[in-house]
Amino acid sequence: MEKITEKLLLEKCTPKNTKLEQVKTLNLSKLGLKSSDLPVPLLSRLCCLEQLDLSGNRLQEMPSGLVLPSLRSLDLTNNEMEDVTTLDTLTTLEDLRMEDNLYITINDNYKLIILLPKLRFYNGKDISDTANHVRYANSENLRKRVLALWETSFSLPDHRTAENLAIVERDFVSAVRHKVKYGPSSLTDYTKWRVEMIAKEHLRSLTEPNEEYRDTEEPADTKENCNFPFPAKRKRSASAVKCDVTLNPQKIARVSVQAEDSPHRSSRLQSIPHKAERPISTTPRTHKADQIPATPSRGQSKLPVTPRNGLREKQHQSKEDMPLAKRSRKSAKQQRSTEVNETPGKVICTKSQHSSQEPVSLQPLHVLQCHSKQDSPDDFSTQLWACSFQPPLDYNGDVNGATRIVATCGGESVCLIDCETGLVMKKYKVPGEEFFSLAWSTVLMSRKGNVCMRPCSILAAGGKRGLVKLLHPRANMAYGEFRASRKALSILCFSPRQGNLLFTGSYDKNILLWDIGGVDSDYNFKVTRLLVLETTATPLHFCLPPATPDTHLIAACEKGLHSYNIQLNKDPKKRSEEMEITFPVYEKDKDHDYHTIDGLGFLTNDVVASKSHMQGSIYLWSWNDTRAQRPKKKKEVCAVILMELQWSSTDIPYLSLNTCPSKGYVVCGDERGRLWTYHVTDLEANFRSGKAIPATEFGALQILAWPLPVRNGQGPVEGPPINSVAMDPELRYLVALSDKNMAVVWIRTESS
Repeated sequence: MEKITEKLLLEKCTPKNTKLEQVKTLNLSKLGLKSSDLPVPLLSRLCCLEQLDLSGNRLQEMPSGLVLPSLRSLDLTNNEMEDVTTLDTLTTLEDLRMEDNLYITINDNYKLIILLPKLRFYNGKDISDTANHVRYANSENLRKRVLALWETSFSLPDHRTAENLAIVERDFVSAVRHKVKYGPSSLTDYTKWRVEMIAKEHLRSLTEPNEEYRDTEEPADTKENCNFPFPAKRKRSASAVKCDVTLNPQKIARVSVQAEDSPHRSSRLQSIPHKAERPISTTPRTHKADQIPATPSRGQSKLPVTPRNGLREKQHQSKEDMPLAKRSRKSAKQQRSTEVNETPGKVICTKSQHSSQEPVSLQPLHVLQCHSKQDSPDDFSTQLWACSFQPPLDYNGDVNGATRIVATCGGESVCLIDCETGLVMKKYKVPGEEFFSLAWSTVLMSRKGNVCMRPCSILAAGGKRGLVKLLHPRANMAYGEFRASRKALSILCFSPRQGNLLFTGSYDKNILLWDIGGVDSDYNFKVTRLLVLETTATPLHFCLPPATPDTHLIAACEKGLHSYNIQLNKDPKKRSEEMEITFPVYEKDKDHDYHTIDGLGFLTNDVVASKSHMQGSIYLWSWNDTRAQRPKKKKEVCAVILMELQWSSTDIPYLSLNTCPSKGYVVCGDERGRLWTYHVTDLEANFRSGKAIPATEFGALQILAWPLPVRNGQGPVEGPPINSVAMDPELRYLVALSDKNMAVVWIRTESS
């Protein structure tokens, strides 16, 4: 990539010139330019520039503040443009080319027509008729709906202070974005963007009546749904699925809900293609909220709750399903209750006595309800099962921006949420599916005309249908699927070292390793099965040791913790476990021996955090020492326990834990919506063995109380069981998914 200098600009101009101010045609194509490589002060001197060719670069947006007052033709073909609103300063454009920009959608095409009032040619085609319709007829229809909503529901405040006007604008804009419906669903993103613009213009016209606005009334004699001559979306591969993908960012209504008690709580079952019901405590849940204090609901809102009378209950039992054991009693550990004084949204036991640095302070930011069936705010029964933060952007990305996005799954949808704003950026829906797991990875994508392969972030999701769905969120594309099992999928996990290698676990008691390869510009891909790992029970969690992710897989299953050799250069391709790792405590009764390991994660390259069902504590143990002490010719080996952390006494299974290695944190939710966070940085100093550490003794424990969201007029929502938690690598955000269709986003605050 060449640096943009005055000398380079004069060399690339046609005809040759000696002054930038006189250049009319400029060719900066195929220089590998990114947005940050375009110097605004230098380019702004091109006051007579009429034609600019920026094709074949790596531009994601136009630089802020760039004004080219004479520019009429711009070629942005074969870039990586995402944000077309950055072209709004180029108002003199008449001809624009945007082919082969993977992330440009039809919504962006319509936005360009509004932003560029003189645009007549787009991708080589005359769009004058369509542009007139969008600028006038379509805008006028939207304007009438916006004004009608204002007249019926809003008015200016009596005291027109800046603060009061800002509140009115916020509420009015939010209302029009959610209530004004017009045009096809494929243009929802454009419609929300356009009505927000109209709403702000209307408010300015009321508060600044002398100001004139564009978009004057000028009806056009065009059909309302005319054909727009933009290029069709790229072809999907033969395995691409027909599904609903919501592309527009949206806020889900915040609500505080009084959810009714639910008769049961579904959970994962070994032999069924869906999660069976887990008994739960009588606590309601809310899901998705837009902003800090309010509680939005995700999924169905009212979940009836009944006594916990069984380990698992089936919702829909098939002939293939095996009978499940019922819980006949609570474990002895449950009889010990840990008394904790709670305040909603506050941190309890925050002082650290042993760790080398002070624990972080977290506060609730959003409560979201975005997985609701039919988008019902009254859905408090959809269970949310897995969440994971997006890794850093594909290349030259903003790490800070990347780790704000978390993917969540539950019910028939997968959502991508911006943790800072509380917006659901994208939503992927498959009617009839129930998603149990998801995982991020990075694969290589080939682009037309480019020799080099470029990395792109993809998301895999799976559930009761046994299909792995492959998504490219940045391109708003559900590009394919493949069948990984004839029964439900319980867990997905990509190799951190080879992003094309995917492990799947299913209710047919198999663990499979797949090579999903990369994708080409038409999203063609090929899947190959590489390994079959046999187990005697349903796998619930996978971990690849950070130091050796290519040699071993640790699988937490319904019947114990197992280790497998996954080296691809060895035979056979169908393997049994290398060893089973056992623990000092497994809960038993006269009918059952509970070996369910329902939480697993690496805290360091060596230290593993895990817990078993009804254990009432979390073990920290050494992976290297455990392997080293394995008896010869024996598969069973006892874990070398470093520490035992006291946790909640509950009989509810599948409340999984997570770790944040960079900050030394272990976090696990409980049956009351609380988060138990452990700050463990000096394992040698904190070494314990054979004895649970009470909350009052282990100073690095923090308990985050359920934030008690409130639905308007119906009181607070009590804490539901927390099925899954996720943290970004720097622990700026923590996301907790509940069993009653609510996702809670916590944010780190600066300690005073």
